[in-house]
Amino acid sequence: MQIGIVGAGSVGSALGKLWAATGHRIMFSYSRDPLKLEAVARAAGPNAATGTPREAVEFGEVVVLAVPWGAAADALARMGSLAGKLLCSTVNALKPDFSGLDIGTTTSAAEWIAGRAVGATVVEALPLNAEILHAPSPLFGEVTPSMFYCGDDTKAKAVVAGLMTEAGMEPVDAGALVRARLVEPAGLLVAQLGYGLGVGPNVALKVLRR
Repeated sequence: MQIGIVGAGSVGSALGKLWAATGHRIMFSYSRDPLKLEAVARAAGPNAATGTPREAVEFGEVVVLAVPWGAAADALARMGSLAGKLLCSTVNALKPDFSGLDIGTTTSAAEWIAGRAVGATVVEALPLNAEILHAPSPLFGEVTPSMFYCGDDTKAKAVVAGLMTEAGMEPVDAGALVRARLVEPAGLLVAQLGYGLGVGPNVALKVLRR
C-alpha cells in the first residue's frame, strides 16, 4: 500500500518506519527542516521517500495526518484536495503543555478535521506514546497495548485497524467518529500520566475482555 504521511514528528516518523518495514511504500512530508525530513526517510529505509503535503496526498492510498493540534489548520491548507481519500488522523486537540484539551466534550479534533477535509473519509486513530512506537517493540512483556479508532465508514476503519495492527498495537473500535469526543480525553489522560504525573513515557492502555 502507498501511504502519505503529513507530519514528520515523533508519531508520523515512527508509524512510517514501522509500515515501511512491513513492505508499504511511504512518503513523508511537512517539516520545517528539510534535512530532518530526509533523515526520517533514510531511517525508514528504501520504501520511504519525501515530498510536499500535496504530493503525499496524491501519492497515498491512505493519508495520515500526524501533526500537533496547533499545526492542523496549516497542514490541511497545504494538502490540497482530499476528495476521495481515506484520511487517518492521529491529531488530538492537546494544549501545548498537555494540561487539557483545546476543544472537546461537545466536539473533537477529529470532527473539526472532518469538517475541513472536504470529500475525505476520516478515521481517527490515537496510537501509543511516541516513545513506545520508537522502541524495539511496543509490547509490555507479552501484552499488546490497545489503541482506539473511530469513524463512520466500516471499510475505511478496517484498513486503519489493519495498519495499526501491523504497527504493533491492538486496535479497539470505539464506534462512530463522534466517539472521538471520548477517545481524545483518553489520549489526554495517557499524555498526562506519561509526561505530567511522573509515571514516565512508557505507559499505555489495555482493554480487557472476558
